[in-house]
Amino acid sequence: MTIEIGTASAFRPVATDDATRRRQVRGARLRRDVVGWSFVGVSTFVVIGLSIFPAGWAFFISRKKWNLLSPPKDIGWKNYQTMMNDPDVWNAVRNTLFFTAVFVPISILLGMLIANALNQRIRFVGFYRTAIFIPFVASAAATGILAGFVFEPNYGSANDILRRLGIPPQPFLESPTQAMLVIVLIALWGQVGFTVVVYLAAMQDIPQDVVEAAIVDGANRRQIFRYVTIPALAPVTVFTAIWQTITALQLFDLVYTTTRGGPLNSTATLVYYVYKVAFQESRFGYGAAVSYGLFAITMLVTLFMVWYSRRTKIQAF
Repeated sequence: MTIEIGTASAFRPVATDDATRRRQVRGARLRRDVVGWSFVGVSTFVVIGLSIFPAGWAFFISRKKWNLLSPPKDIGWKNYQTMMNDPDVWNAVRNTLFFTAVFVPISILLGMLIANALNQRIRFVGFYRTAIFIPFVASAAATGILAGFVFEPNYGSANDILRRLGIPPQPFLESPTQAMLVIVLIALWGQVGFTVVVYLAAMQDIPQDVVEAAIVDGANRRQIFRYVTIPALAPVTVFTAIWQTITALQLFDLVYTTTRGGPLNSTATLVYYVYKVAFQESRFGYGAAVSYGLFAITMLVTLFMVWYSRRTKIQAF
């Protein structure tokens, strides 16, 4: 009997110590959580307030017929059914996909080539890198306004240069066949700086011993770029392609400040069409439905690229 009592009393302090230790661990974890949330709590609240809540609200009104004046009327999925049969939506989809198909590969190729040139030891390289990146940080709206003056058919500097070269003046932004290509050119001027910076940082992380080994094996500069640099940049290329694709699918400010979707709706993109039906025609429910269609397209393209990068074992994510 004494032995049993003694044994129980011998284990009682150990159990107490374990409970105290668990309370101390929970208290330390709680203090860390409080400190962490004190830093990120406000930012998290802002992100939720400016992204997640508006997205949920947009989905709510996408099932309504609402012009902000009369009370909203619940119409179910009718806005989405109308969207599928709307020829203006499909025209905007074609314009958006055309812009994306032209803009994304050219921006990646130019970014890689310019980054490779700026990765060399040349004079004033810091100035060149800064000059390339400045258009990216400039306002896209300001870029579009200035481009409107440059490509103005009558007195723009672009046609002035063509006249000096003996080439007939072009309508540029006033031509249904040229307007979107001009917008691609303007977007490249503003966005290539981003891809240049990303590729330049990736090139500087390539192990120098790999490059030196290729030189010892007799590879010239072109062969090094093709067989060493480009394969090493594969993860960065996937990331850049996804980023530029999302940027292209969300094209709005350049269209708004240059052509307003014209001429003949040849430059009306999906985001501009959402702006048109929602804020010009006051069809907010239908505009929200179209914006969710754009979200679905963006999500599918992104998931496909992520799946492709993982299937090909390119460690981009």
